[in-house]
Amino acid sequence: MYGLFKNRKDAGRQLGVVLAERFRGQDDLLILGLPRGGVPVAYEVAEALHAPLDVMIVRKLGVPQQKEYAMGAIASGGVSVIDQDVVRAMGINQQALDAVVTAEQQELIRREENYRPGQPPYTLRNKTVVLVDDGIATGCTMRAAIAAAKNYGASKIIVAAPVAAPETVQTIQLEANEVVCLATPQVFRAVGLWYQSFPQTSDEEVMELLAKKTA
Repeated sequence: MYGLFKNRKDAGRQLGVVLAERFRGQDDLLILGLPRGGVPVAYEVAEALHAPLDVMIVRKLGVPQQKEYAMGAIASGGVSVIDQDVVRAMGINQQALDAVVTAEQQELIRREENYRPGQPPYTLRNKTVVLVDDGIATGCTMRAAIAAAKNYGASKIIVAAPVAAPETVQTIQLEANEVVCLATPQVFRAVGLWYQSFPQTSDEEVMELLAKKTA
C-alpha cells in the first residue's frame, strides 16, 4: 500500500479530479495550500477547478526537545490551537509554550512576507475555501487553518488531502463543512510513506507556484 502517489504533483492531480466532480464551475472557490508541502498539491487542485490559489500559512508547535511531536499549531490572523493533553502529558509549562509560540510566530510572519511580496492575500469572506495539504497526520496544523478560515469569514470550508489518518479525519469532520481525502489507511505512520518521492518543498518552489498561478 505504501507509495500510493508518485509525488505531490501526482497526488494533486488525482485529488483535483475528485474535487472537480463536485466543485468545478463554482465561482466563489478559493484554494489555499498549507506551506510548504501542501502548495504543490493545491496548485494542481486549483488548476483542475480553474480557481485562484493562495496560501494559508500555519506553523506546527513542536514539543521542546522533540520538535517533530506536535503540541499544537498557529495560523495567520493570530489563531492558535493547543493540544492540552499533550502539554500536560509532556509537562510543558507556560513559559516553554510561550517561547515556542513566539519563535513560530516569527517564522509565520517571515513566510507571509516572502510568499506575498507587496501583495495582499485574497479575501476569504463569503468564499468556499478549500484547504489543501499533502497529508494529514495529527491534524493540528489543519485545525488551526480551519479556525483561521472561519475567523476570516469563509462561508464554507472544505478540507482536502491525498492521504490522512482516519481518526484525524473524524476529528476534522466536526470542524469543517466537508473533508475530501483519497486514502485513509488504518495504519498511517507518516505522510511521506504514502509517496514514492517526498522531498522537502522549498520556499522558492512555493513562491514560483504562487506566481505562476497569478500570472
